[in-house]
Amino acid sequence: MELHELLKYLINAFEKLGIQYFITGSIASIFYGEPRFTNDIDVVADIEEEHISGLLKSFPEDDFYISEDAIRNAIRHKRQFNIIHPSSGLKIDVIIRKRDAFDNSRFKRIERIYPIEDTHANFSSPEDVIIMKMRYYKEGESEKHIRDITSMLKISGDSIDRDYIKNWALRLDLLDIWKAILAKLVE
Repeated sequence: MELHELLKYLINAFEKLGIQYFITGSIASIFYGEPRFTNDIDVVADIEEEHISGLLKSFPEDDFYISEDAIRNAIRHKRQFNIIHPSSGLKIDVIIRKRDAFDNSRFKRIERIYPIEDTHANFSSPEDVIIMKMRYYKEGESEKHIRDITSMLKISGDSIDRDYIKNWALRLDLLDIWKAILAKLVE
């Protein structure tokens, strides 16, 4: 299975189950910016207990690794669980919606796009991808997040709402990172 096939499979499964979701992370930054290698899909989803049996049926154990206990624990603690496709080595990180102000804003700003021919999908807005990548950079200082952000700003810069990013950067204590990224763009 190729990454785009897994993405299509995930989208179809979540939409069939009526799970609210959006694609984020590397897949979204690639869509809004420049291509780079990734072997995982990050999705934020509003998964509840009633979705568990449908998820387990949608990702059968003959083809996927998915743990019912991990799903329940992720729902309870508003964390994440993984769905792994062992034969390809591909992974889906399913991040449970937190219902805080930022997640609520992200769900309101979902963009419905065509990432794959004949497939509509919910994607995080580019601004929200940038904000999350700044958060991840702050946690681990991985330069890939800064590269993704600058790539997005170069490719999609005119359509990106910088005031929205600045507002959330201030609220989430990311303003220094945001200013450093903007300074890097003018170098």
